[in-house]
Amino acid sequence: MGRWNLAAVVGVPGVGKTSLCRAASSSSGYRYINYGELMLEIAKNRRIASTLEGIFKLPLDLQYEIWKEAATRISDWKNVLVDLHGLDKSREGYLISLPVEILQPDIIILVESSYEQIVKRRINDQERTRPVQKWKTLKEDIELLRTSMAVCSVLLNSIFVILDNHEFEESLNTLKSYL
Repeated sequence: MGRWNLAAVVGVPGVGKTSLCRAASSSSGYRYINYGELMLEIAKNRRIASTLEGIFKLPLDLQYEIWKEAATRISDWKNVLVDLHGLDKSREGYLISLPVEILQPDIIILVESSYEQIVKRRINDQERTRPVQKWKTLKEDIELLRTSMAVCSVLLNSIFVILDNHEFEESLNTLKSYL
């Protein structure tokens, strides 16, 4: 079993959080949940979207319903490692996508990496098409994510750590030590 009942691993798309979470959960005793995949499952069951991109094209109130249902499902589980962005950009602006009103993680682990590594991972991702952002835009996303997760950790009285994902095995061992 893990040290925490709920661990949230957040980061911008392409930072490597999903690979790290999948590898860490197999040996840590945590139940791994990819928040986006859970949201997609809910949307498919409701027959309102069949892809993640389709979910983000739905009206915000419908996206919120799916987001809330996913969080409510997770809230009943024990020893959970949740993989999510933490902050998403919509047409209307930035939205904190860590559902703090429903889930209060014991620890928030922010995964960061270099611009070059993020771009490389996004280009090489076979599972989905990811945009390649300009450095200035990605830097803004990373800075806002860092700030918003630090604020969430203060409000929730959660531990907050930043994990630099530059070398996978080293980062995986660090993640396991946090868990």
